Amino acid sequence: MPVFVGIDVAKETRRVVATDAQARVVLDRAVANDQAALLALAADLGELDDEVVVALDVTGSIATFLEAVLASEGLALVHVPGIAVNRAGQGYAGGGGRSGPRDARTIADLARTRPGLRPVLRGDATTAASRLRVSRRGDLVEEQTRRLSRLRQLLGRIRPGLERALDVTCRAPLTLLAGFVTPGEIRAAGRRRILAHLRKTPTLRGIEALTDTVLACAAARTIAVPGEAVAAEIMRDLATEALAARSRIATIDRELELEELLAAHPDGALIRSLPGPGPGAGAVLAAEFIANLGSIRRFPSADALAAAAGLAPVPGQSGRSRSLRRARGGDRALKRALFQSAFSAVMNRDPISLACCQRKRREGKLHAPAIIEGKLHAPAIIAPARRRVNVPWAMLDARDPCKPIEKTA
Repeated sequence: MPVFVGIDVAKETRRVVATDAQARVVLDRAVANDQAALLALAADLGELDDEVVVALDVTGSIATFLEAVLASEGLALVHVPGIAVNRAGQGYAGGGGRSGPRDARTIADLARTRPGLRPVLRGDATTAASRLRVSRRGDLVEEQTRRLSRLRQLLGRIRPGLERALDVTCRAPLTLLAGFVTPGEIRAAGRRRILAHLRKTPTLRGIEALTDTVLACAAARTIAVPGEAVAAEIMRDLATEALAARSRIATIDRELELEELLAAHPDGALIRSLPGPGPGAGAVLAAEFIANLGSIRRFPSADALAAAAGLAPVPGQSGRSRSLRRARGGDRALKRALFQSAFSAVMNRDPISLACCQRKRREGKLHAPAIIEGKLHAPAIIAPARRRVNVPWAMLDARDPCKPIEKTA
């Protein structure tokens, strides 16, 4: 008789409840988050029955060590979404608040009553490294966006004319602001010193035009703003930090880190053959897709993968009314990787992606992407992204790379 185990994942102490096929509790206890306690739990679970299904409400993160220990003991793991646990828990007496024992019992009941829960598979070292690299890159990009927004805010506060003239996402303006900010500093430095400062960093482009622009802005501003000196000091720090972050992101993107991980991963070459990820900057997209996908064995079909990513339409029915609406759930990181891959394929004029876009527009879906006068107009690209799910799933399932389509004259 199978046994269904629910584990309420926590940092220090996990609550474990096991039930049999008749929903009778056969084990209920708290387990410390250390190797000896988890190995003892695995041994006790193995003695309950030959068929044991362990359900977790959290995967990765604080559950990573727990997954590794239980998987090493040969236990089958499945994932129960946290929202399902919260909604189901409200049906129990006293539902509405969090409770470790009740949540563990709810997870065990869901594992018993809901077939088709997605398995939690033990990932290889390359996939784990890809996930960590992609996560680190995302943190750096998020911090950089916040940093540049603050820099623009301060620049617009004390030097609105210069804020309109400079693009702080580029290296040359950041290098300038790391040395000179206020009109007085720029006028005192003069053209020769500003150019000398910029030339210390090789490969900067357009520094003469940039220097002329800032000198013209400085000449037009003679009134000092209260707090200008402090704001300038903060802006120099932000510009210096932004330059360092750009360098680190470029290292992850263009140098050996992601490329080596993709070359070592068994699915790397297959994903890179898909139009969209491609070579070059597409290494980031390919790494994001691999990191968030994990193993293709988690998904029995392309439809299951699309549903997990939140790309499959959700049917709605009330009486005689039937409709389809866009899914609001799913794995956002996986959805983003698939969405960006489809967007990149359209930008690169992949024939199949373009044909899908044009067909959707002929069907009257005005929000389908289209290239008009050489520019991409894509308020939404969900439909092409959904159809592209079938391609990577079939490639990975059959272990067959995508064949390029020859363009006809």
